[in-house]
Amino acid sequence: MRLSALLSLPLLSVVHGFAGPAFPLSTRTEATFVKSAVANVESETSASSTDTIVLFSPCKINLFLRIIRKREDGYHDLASLFQAVGFGDTLELTPLEESAGKDEFTCNMPGVPIDSSNLVLRALQLMRDKTGVNQYFQANLIKLCPAQAGLGGGSANAATAMWGANELMGKPASLEQMIEWSGDLGSDITFFLSRGTAYCTGRGELMTPTDPLLEAGTRLCIVKPDVGLSTPSVFKALDYDELSTLD
Repeated sequence: MRLSALLSLPLLSVVHGFAGPAFPLSTRTEATFVKSAVANVESETSASSTDTIVLFSPCKINLFLRIIRKREDGYHDLASLFQAVGFGDTLELTPLEESAGKDEFTCNMPGVPIDSSNLVLRALQLMRDKTGVNQYFQANLIKLCPAQAGLGGGSANAATAMWGANELMGKPASLEQMIEWSGDLGSDITFFLSRGTAYCTGRGELMTPTDPLLEAGTRLCIVKPDVGLSTPSVFKALDYDELSTLD
């Protein structure tokens, strides 16, 4: 089986110390709106309604993953240590005019759904539902993270969309509220609203921020086969008799 590297550069830096899931790489306005992924520094200049913000959507790795049991609701209880890495996608987000009645979404990667099933669009709708701010957006997702790779790319995109929408809406929601709401969309999304390292339990949505095991700037290489594995298929193939009973 041929293996394909995720990046032309095989080494990735571990991201530490970020608050929120997304880091604006640039804005297309005269205003300065910059947040550093390392220093976590944000200017005091807020984005206006005409701003496009360009956001980094980082992937994650599981430093360990333990499946504990299958639950009655069909999900699985698990325990895992998640770590964000310096590789991911880019989300460009622009507020639309008040007359807009729906979001506009584009993506460069073939096969990514661009209808209402996409997690970016679901996240934007969730923010409208929860905040009562009836703002629609033009979203352009530039994907590098492959699907079905266990890197949480889609979940990161959703968290990034939530964070970016909140910024452009004028910050009607707190980080704590967005963390609470994110569980409505999926299990891993909560993590991407953390500071980059977290011990996750439940179905992945119960998050305890923790100090990183790896030093900032630690380099690693991720490779992925040309085939993907869907999460439901992996869990379906699990032999529950082989699960450890050790605490």
